[in-house]
Amino acid sequence: MKKILALFLVSILMLTACSSGSKEKDTSSKAKDTKEITVWAWDPNFNIKAMNLAKDAYKSENPDLKIKIVENAQDDIVQKLNTSLSSGTTKGLPNIVLIEDYRAQSFLKAYPDMFQELTDSFNADDFAQYKMAPTSLDGKNYGIPFDTGAAGLYVRTDYLEKAGYKVEDLQNIDWNKYIEIGKKVNEATGKQMLTLDPKDLGLIRMMIQSSGSWYLKKDGTTPDLANNAALKEAFKTYKELLDANLVKPVSDWSQFLAGFNKGDVATVPTGNWITPSIKAEASQSGKWAVVPMPKQSGIEGSVNATNLGGSSWYVLNVPGKDKAADFLAKTFGSNSDFYQTLNKEMGAIGTYKPAAAGEAYKAADDFFGGQKVVEDFSKWTEKIPQVNYGMHTYAIEDILAVGMQDYLKGKDLDKVLEDAQKQAEEQIK
Repeated sequence: MKKILALFLVSILMLTACSSGSKEKDTSSKAKDTKEITVWAWDPNFNIKAMNLAKDAYKSENPDLKIKIVENAQDDIVQKLNTSLSSGTTKGLPNIVLIEDYRAQSFLKAYPDMFQELTDSFNADDFAQYKMAPTSLDGKNYGIPFDTGAAGLYVRTDYLEKAGYKVEDLQNIDWNKYIEIGKKVNEATGKQMLTLDPKDLGLIRMMIQSSGSWYLKKDGTTPDLANNAALKEAFKTYKELLDANLVKPVSDWSQFLAGFNKGDVATVPTGNWITPSIKAEASQSGKWAVVPMPKQSGIEGSVNATNLGGSSWYVLNVPGKDKAADFLAKTFGSNSDFYQTLNKEMGAIGTYKPAAAGEAYKAADDFFGGQKVVEDFSKWTEKIPQVNYGMHTYAIEDILAVGMQDYLKGKDLDKVLEDAQKQAEEQIK
């Protein structure tokens, strides 16, 4: 009923447009007279800063267009979109909205007519392939990819050396080798290898995507937990890390940051967006390097590349949509120089492949011993397996987080995953 109402309202807008006598695609006088577009995003130091840089870059294209950027918490954006779109009203909605890749399919499938198709606005082949699944629906592109959550293994080179290892020894390893190295690092330094928050299954997410697997089957809707070999292996590795005393438990973001800034852990396996936080502790300059993420042990096809996080830009089907699409197309959609600015100004790494040839992407980073970190992440981005995140990432993780605790307390792993499968099938219909 809600979708029908939404379609009805869109039809009224189209009929109003036709009455003006123009043959343009969007002919309402309000759309033609739009001189301002609104953007919703979160995180003033990253996403909003990037949008402000895009705003500056677009002035030469259309100096008359005003771009209003409104900060909202991500959860607030999700709630506001769902409230408005489910009621079929577009009043108060922005022209452009940032949506996390894990959540995108939920909106595209629930409200397909409320998002502007962008297939002809940019060349999808210019972007990392793994970003296409979350931003597309039925072969049509609706999102212009933004940042990559390409993950890497950040390592303390001084701790490794005390255990008899060099950075080269951690190139393209699997998790079994990681645990082996971790035990020796722990013996030599007394340091744990990584932090883990029992409420956050980001590590599990990274492990299974490296094997081209997800919590759902390729259709993006059917739970795939009970017989998921990659997920089972990830659970086993998670437990082995804990059993080997390689984990420093944390309960929030600040403790996560403190874990490596204070030198309590030897590695940080996570998305590249953590680079500024690692570099925030200037006293550790020259003591870090980044290597590819470990792949899963014993899983055929697993690779040393994966993802954690990332988001993309979407245009809503409201007056001003064509100008909004043009703005995105000529900045995030095609401007290599703009991506160099993004990297220089804020350390952001996009998924626009031509940008990798630019100067900023090839620069050596003294903090990481002269390593060309951005260039390395760009190479790994192209190797990330594409999976269908579907609509239920967080709902399933709520189930799996409980299952993980049961497993750690001794419950049979097959039973844990079978029970999680049943629960997911009951909740997700």
